[in-house]
Amino acid sequence: MRPGRRRVPVPVPVPVPVPVPSRCHPGAVPAPPPPVSPPPAQGRGGAGCAVRGGAGSVPRRRRRRCSAVAGGHRGRYGGAGRTGPGPGHHPGLQEPCVAALARVERTDFLSPMCIGEVANVSAEITYTSKHSVEVQVNVMSENILTGAKKVTNKATLWYVPLALKNVNKVVEVPPIQYARKEQEDEGRKRYEEQKLDRLETKQRNGDVIMPVINPDRQTKEPHTVGYSQSSLIHLVGPSDCTLLGFVHGGVTMKLMDEVAGIVAARHCKTNIVTASVDAINFHEKIKKGSVITISGRMTFTSNKSMEIEVFVDADPFVDEPQERYRAVSAFFTYVSLSKEGKPLPVPQLLTETEDEKRRFEEGKGRYLQTKAKRQAQMQQAAQH
Repeated sequence: MRPGRRRVPVPVPVPVPVPVPSRCHPGAVPAPPPPVSPPPAQGRGGAGCAVRGGAGSVPRRRRRRCSAVAGGHRGRYGGAGRTGPGPGHHPGLQEPCVAALARVERTDFLSPMCIGEVANVSAEITYTSKHSVEVQVNVMSENILTGAKKVTNKATLWYVPLALKNVNKVVEVPPIQYARKEQEDEGRKRYEEQKLDRLETKQRNGDVIMPVINPDRQTKEPHTVGYSQSSLIHLVGPSDCTLLGFVHGGVTMKLMDEVAGIVAARHCKTNIVTASVDAINFHEKIKKGSVITISGRMTFTSNKSMEIEVFVDADPFVDEPQERYRAVSAFFTYVSLSKEGKPLPVPQLLTETEDEKRRFEEGKGRYLQTKAKRQAQMQQAAQH
């Protein structure tokens, strides 16, 4: 610095708070903006960073899209759901609620997702009844090296809003606006179909699969129901649950898929892969501290696929001792693969009892119905 000159301090600009439009519920008074502090000397973020979401935030659009690793949803009947933006928080709902997963429609795994790929998940509310919300989810995988994208699976999920202060109370759902009248009619038809299927599933909940932990398989004939039947016992811990203390639906589905895979592998003695999952119905909530028994048995086999029925029974003996109850039920479809990944013929299931024969015929009916529906969709797509 030259003699005779002195250093003049340069003032540091202080950000001025800018009013942000409130996204609270109608009639709510937005809170005053917090005091603004000068920015820190170094580092990112700080007190001036805005925080989105919260109990009062409302999504501006019903459609959401994100890139994430596939995870589990939470269920009313399988566990408490989520709060904030999404199907658990709607601008028309005056009472805070949680989105409880009640049902997952049939899901076909169209193509595998490999390690290192990015999962692009988009979800949209497509129908609302008085006490339920239909959410359609599309999953795409993206290879970050080549940029190639492919659809891995599509699913339809049904949620039920439950009061946050009383998870046994169902909250009414405000209706959504449809672009066309046909969309509402088609959604109502889907709602009635899934409602009827849930009632039929509850009638089958009297079936019991005795837990099989260490069976003597050498005394059983291969390819029979008893030979491949498997069970898994799991203690529900804090890591399995939401903040409300109920099991995540995704945790339950993962355990069910593991048991179904064990049944399929014992039947085929080859590599197996999940081809599809029939509707998963969450009948009751599962609380933290419960012991759940996941049991699976083979019900039907075709030339290239096999159907496994999986039950989840819960024993909530920690907080509220009560009898065991049926929490979740579903059907999984697996295919047999060679070491090269090529489909292999599935050994025919040998039925021994009248109940096994009855379940085999019921599974055959579901198989033919699904096959006919798939062929009709292919013909319709070819015409367009």
